[in-house]
Amino acid sequence: MALFHVRMDVHIPRDLDPQVREDTIAREKAYSQELQRSGTWRELWRIVGQYSNISIFDVESGDELHELLSGLPLFPYMDIEVMALTRHPSRIDD
Repeated sequence: MALFHVRMDVHIPRDLDPQVREDTIAREKAYSQELQRSGTWRELWRIVGQYSNISIFDVESGDELHELLSGLPLFPYMDIEVMALTRHPSRIDD
């Protein structure tokens, strides 16, 4: 497995139909919670004061991560930054 640090900044257009917005956000929540329950989306943290998050994904590859991220209903409205993670040699294991 590979760990990835992902920052997602959401920019929903102000003129998006309110019903489309509501439906998209509901689908996003359901999809993200499914990935969290499966252990794939290991961490999800809100960035204070922004419509943004920092997340940790545990996937087989960058290709799998790309597939998951592009499946997010809010994907068309996101700027996404991805960093691959590896163990630090000074880390004390839990």
